[in-house]
Amino acid sequence: MSVLVTKPAPNFKTWALMPNSTFKEISLTDYRGKYVLLFFYPLDFTFVCPTEIVAFSDAMAEFEKLNVQILACSVDSHFTHFAWTSVERKEGGIKGIQYPILADVKRSIVESYGILSDEGSALRGLFLINKDGIVMHQTVNAPPIGRNVEEELRTVKALLFYEKRGEVCPANWQEGEAGIDVTKKEVYFAKKYE
Repeated sequence: MSVLVTKPAPNFKTWALMPNSTFKEISLTDYRGKYVLLFFYPLDFTFVCPTEIVAFSDAMAEFEKLNVQILACSVDSHFTHFAWTSVERKEGGIKGIQYPILADVKRSIVESYGILSDEGSALRGLFLINKDGIVMHQTVNAPPIGRNVEEELRTVKALLFYEKRGEVCPANWQEGEAGIDVTKKEVYFAKKYE
């Protein structure tokens, strides 16, 4: 696995299932000027994957307020994605997903992001890409371990806070809390640990 943080995100062009159930060929550069949260999951019609896909979709409005486009990707085809989104959630489907799901049958995208598993599917990789196409955050989980959508929202907010204020975010930083002005770090640490 390669670390892509601080490097340009690998571009791609692939077919995607769009939220309105149509197919469209898209590329990462289509979203330049927006933040992109690109997450990979192993396979359609599985167990942990729908919980994550639905959780990100349910939080879509919060991400949109922050100018973040969510994109999901697996090694399945856009036709398989369509079949899965046709199944009701209570029956294990992901009907009503509010963001594009990328098809990566040739596994070129998962390879370029360094998260192709030994079994030939994607690991649970997640990449936060800034408006200029630079990877600012990356996590990778093994297939059995689902991700925390609230933590990804917090990470986006921390990045936006840094970009706006120029202050870095300490451990466990939450929206509304102070950052650290690195020119005055001794003052912050003195107050924090008195």
